[in-house]
Amino acid sequence: MKKLYWLIVVAFLATITSCITPSQVNYLQDMHHGSQIELEQVFQAKISPYDELDIHVYASSEELARPFNIGGVQNMANISSNHQGQYLVDIYGNIQFPVLGTIHVANMTRLELQDTIKNRLIQGNLLNDAVVMVRFANFKIFFLGAEGGKSITISNERCTFLEALALAGDLNLYTNRNKIAVMREVNGKMEMRFLDPRSSSVFQDPFFMLQQNDFIITQKYTKETPRNEARNVSSWISIIMSFLTFGITIFGYVTNTRN
Repeated sequence: MKKLYWLIVVAFLATITSCITPSQVNYLQDMHHGSQIELEQVFQAKISPYDELDIHVYASSEELARPFNIGGVQNMANISSNHQGQYLVDIYGNIQFPVLGTIHVANMTRLELQDTIKNRLIQGNLLNDAVVMVRFANFKIFFLGAEGGKSITISNERCTFLEALALAGDLNLYTNRNKIAVMREVNGKMEMRFLDPRSSSVFQDPFFMLQQNDFIITQKYTKETPRNEARNVSSWISIIMSFLTFGITIFGYVTNTRN
């Protein structure tokens, strides 16, 4: 009886495993060789309240550049080595910039802010050969759910939904892929959308291009979910074959025991 018990357990586990089918986990299933989909290549992240910005002003003269930087002298020679100069965007979308004062930066891209600061310096005859560099210091994407909690830092300030999944180490087998949520703050409200990486329609979703501080929230399959998902022919065949194998195994074991 003990052997029969363990045989039933193994067969039962095999049956459960068969419920997770390729159609539930494979990415971009409706794409084929040569498929083409338009992407928003000009996407740039917009600055929001509470963002942290690295802003540096460079010039041929160290002394002339000094008043427009936080934390020391800036010149062309130290463009890659200086990491000071972070500005926190306040609740109203403003930063306090040396000499220039209050600058409203909310909804600007970093390139737009670079041009804004440079133009104000030149037009005000403050720094005629100014070079301004702006970078996000806090471009992170956060993960919660089936894979545990983690955050990833995006260095190039451009990240798609699929890129974020790859950077996070991919999804495990039992993550419900039709229930992956992307949550972000939009106009003072938290907005959530569900994206499905199994379909090419994910490229057309407005949340496919991620913003800084987006949350990706995943969940595991419930006991009911695989059963509901396994409605195509291949899923049912897999389940039926598992039960047939189980029945034949038990029948053979009982027959051999009697003999």
